[in-house]
Amino acid sequence: MHRFKNRLEAGALLAQRLSSYAGRSDALVLALPRGGVPVAFALTQALGLQLDILLVRKLGVPGHEEYAMGAIASGGWSVLHRDVLNSLGITMAAVEQVTRRESAELARREQLYRANRPPPVLQGRVIILVDDGLATGASMQVALQAVRAGKPAHVIVAVPVAPPDTLRSLRGQADDIVCLQSPEAFRAVGLWYEHFDQTSDEEVIDLLAQADRAQAPNT
Repeated sequence: MHRFKNRLEAGALLAQRLSSYAGRSDALVLALPRGGVPVAFALTQALGLQLDILLVRKLGVPGHEEYAMGAIASGGWSVLHRDVLNSLGITMAAVEQVTRRESAELARREQLYRANRPPPVLQGRVIILVDDGLATGASMQVALQAVRAGKPAHVIVAVPVAPPDTLRSLRGQADDIVCLQSPEAFRAVGLWYEHFDQTSDEEVIDLLAQADRAQAPNT
């Protein structure tokens, strides 16, 4: 199994698998911030596609925040892993507390990253949803719900790495899934990158601005 040098390399490799969409005006790449943005940026630069973002927030298990018990997305969409809640005895009151906190962070990022740009039109378009990897898949599940509400023509999930069971859980929700590698001994997304530093707000804003400038002559 290959370890990606960084998120930009992973995005460039994903672009090779999605080369049939190069230059298509009806195709839109939606990155899941923050880690998905550098991956999606490299992909869009290679293929000449439009880049935008879809804000999602993982709902972490109290005391073990890296382990997802669900996720939320812009527009009030949410997904809960009932099996996780039941197995750990997590109450709905605890879920609501985490949801309030993550909703506030989602709103902060929406304002910061999008500024005055309106959300993109999804109807009738080919949407490529990109993240730097999937663990439980909760964030991608809620992203798919939010995107489907916009009535796109076709939805593709594109990620560098994810465990096999997570990919199976998404099969019925996406029209196509492109995943570069799917190790049985998965453990965590970051283990499949040589460099997996946290993506900053500033980096997200800078990459989105670069992508906008690259698209400007074509709009």
